[in-house]
Amino acid sequence: MAWIGGLVESAVVEGGELLAGYVTGPAAATEATVVALARAEGARVVVLVEGVSDQIAVETLALRHGRDLEAEGVVVLPVGGAHGVARQLRRFGGGGVRLVGLCDLGEVGVLQRGLAAAGLGAPGSRDALARMGFFVCVEDLEDELIRAAGTVLVTEVLGANGDLGAFRKIQRQPAWRGRDETAQMRRFLGAGSRRKLRYARLLVDAIPLARVPVPLTALLASM
Repeated sequence: MAWIGGLVESAVVEGGELLAGYVTGPAAATEATVVALARAEGARVVVLVEGVSDQIAVETLALRHGRDLEAEGVVVLPVGGAHGVARQLRRFGGGGVRLVGLCDLGEVGVLQRGLAAAGLGAPGSRDALARMGFFVCVEDLEDELIRAAGTVLVTEVLGANGDLGAFRKIQRQPAWRGRDETAQMRRFLGAGSRRKLRYARLLVDAIPLARVPVPLTALLASM
């Protein structure tokens, strides 16, 4: 993507190419975990995230910073939902691998219990989690990205990628008419799993680095 006159100019990129290398489809939640686990053998750092969209966001930001996570021994592992984090904490905890990750606000308790059950500590606050390398998104990463980008930039990115008309349709639906535009955008991005994955990359690419959400930048710095 490039900026021209304050607007986003996006190269024509097919959805398949945009998501090349990532697991998509109905079984993505479990298949992505299997693929990442195979890569995690011998990893120095394992980054626990809830789903593939979070994985894409983390890896896209790493590329923007010129980092080669594979060469660094860093593997981003989508755990297939918040409750999968406890299983992966038990799997890797105490094995000499550094564990870090992202967590949605509503799943903080799940993460705290998982860390305690794995014998890795009992962080009682978000600050304590951050000191351990786990960072909390409010409400989730999509919400963080939309707020960091601002509704004007998100609208430009939607338009540059052929989705502005579909977004306007959601805005006109009775259930969403007159609602806060940030909430409308979050609903739109979450309406289809493939759309959620595409815009994880597109928004992280479009947001100026100085405005990238703090949980995402802090996670990258902790690896």
